[in-house]
Amino acid sequence: MTRTTVKSEKLEELIYGIHPIIELLKAKRRSIKVIYTTKPAPKFWDLIEKMLPPRSQIQYVSRDVLTKMVQTPDHQGVVAWTTQFPIRKQFFNVEKQPFIVLIDGIQDTRNLGAILRSAYCTGVQGVIICRKQGAPLNGSTYKAAAGLSEHLDIYEAASAVAAVQEIKNAGYELYLTALEGHDATAVAYKKPLCIVIGNEAVGISKEIKKMGLTIKLPQSEPDISYNASVAAGIILFLVATSTKNI
Repeated sequence: MTRTTVKSEKLEELIYGIHPIIELLKAKRRSIKVIYTTKPAPKFWDLIEKMLPPRSQIQYVSRDVLTKMVQTPDHQGVVAWTTQFPIRKQFFNVEKQPFIVLIDGIQDTRNLGAILRSAYCTGVQGVIICRKQGAPLNGSTYKAAAGLSEHLDIYEAASAVAAVQEIKNAGYELYLTALEGHDATAVAYKKPLCIVIGNEAVGISKEIKKMGLTIKLPQSEPDISYNASVAAGIILFLVATSTKNI
């Protein structure tokens, strides 16, 4: 659910769940306008309450109201109306952010969130999402990321093609995950680099398939494949450990 302030055209969001709200408060990159919870207080509410700024606005409502607000019962009894996630304005720098990820056409917000969670855990310094055919950053995404997306620098490109042009211009090596290509466990990864994670069904966009080195994860059978977010987690861990990022 998203609200828009007409005068300033500033977007605000509803996020939900204990961990997303705790990580938002830890990151201190955006503010909470109102926080909604229940009476009696949900489990772990005390962790959130002690991190809230003085004079924070708290409203007590029923669980049904929270469910209607975020259109899911998966809110753990707490919802926050916050300022918009701070999208990065400038593209990444190969010296300051030598390990980045491009998410190409991931459609499921839960998959997107899981990839963002893995990106944070493996020391990724920048993430690129695409407006065209990409899942949005929303409450479902932040919940799947366990709130760790709050600590990531995320840049939004118009499309995967536009993103690759910027990546190439900046001087990054490009590695594209696919079902066919070089064995990802045998590749000597070179920084600065960008790992491209493709769509759940069709993989990497056809327009960018030949723009970098295609890599694949070994599988026991050729007619199966990993879930997109699982594959992303494995690849990012592999690259991070081989380049000493974690």
